[in-house]
Amino acid sequence: MSEKQEKLEIGSIVDGKVVNIKPFGAIVVLPDNTQGLVHISHISSEFVQNISDYVAVGDVVRVKLVSIDPVTKKISLSMKEAARQETQSEAPPQTFERAKPQEPTNAFEDKVKEWIKISNERHAGLNKRNKRR
Repeated sequence: MSEKQEKLEIGSIVDGKVVNIKPFGAIVVLPDNTQGLVHISHISSEFVQNISDYVAVGDVVRVKLVSIDPVTKKISLSMKEAARQETQSEAPPQTFERAKPQEPTNAFEDKVKEWIKISNERHAGLNKRNKRR
């Protein structure tokens, strides 16, 4: 490991500058001028389809150092974990109250019934078209 990478500790949170965007992630330059990758799955806690919707070249982003591969020296970073960790450290202490029992929901069953209904309607439409031919 180079001297520069030894200064960075796994688990530390630092600011870095986005220097390149690829379909699979964002390349970020860290304060010690090393580069790391924020994989697309570590950009946000939401589903990310297009990285450019979340970051742009030149943006300064907060990242957590996830790992450094000892063989390839590649640095893995996470914006998602940095945000989560900072949110947890800023959150006030939680008080726990006994949860009120909730009415059971049939949301899943309702969605399945709706899907079956739509599917049957489409199937009937296809059958009508096939009979006309």
